Amino acid sequence: MREVQLWRMKRSDHGTEGLLLTAGFKCCTLELPWRENQRSISCIPAGEYEVRIRQSPKYGTIYHVKKVPDRSYILIHAGNWAGDVSKGFKTHVNGCILLGKKHGFLVNQRAVLTSRVYVRKFMNYMNLKEFKLEVMEAF
Repeated sequence: MREVQLWRMKRSDHGTEGLLLTAGFKCCTLELPWRENQRSISCIPAGEYEVRIRQSPKYGTIYHVKKVPDRSYILIHAGNWAGDVSKGFKTHVNGCILLGKKHGFLVNQRAVLTSRVYVRKFMNYMNLKEFKLEVMEAF
């Protein structure tokens, strides 16, 4: 089974910025800030997860991060923002992982950019095969 690493590099109320790496592919990530693994407002805990393809009514064929403690339906999908909505920031996630070409700003908020393209590139690169995701923190 292929292994993929997600390195979390920076955390703020704008979200948790990171890098997704596997042999021959890399991209940027954005997740919600850490809020003690609370549903819909926190990124998932660091650790190892099994990831498989799932059919989502909203996103179509997409990767699903399995067996996240006390969480469900954690997906890897396209979007721009993952901020703390209680502090006035926008979000496109409820705990999921966004992929993109680079980090930047959209409407004065940290974001991940060129997301749809990079989700497609990642899924094509992985050939829709399951993989092991290791989430690590570098801060």
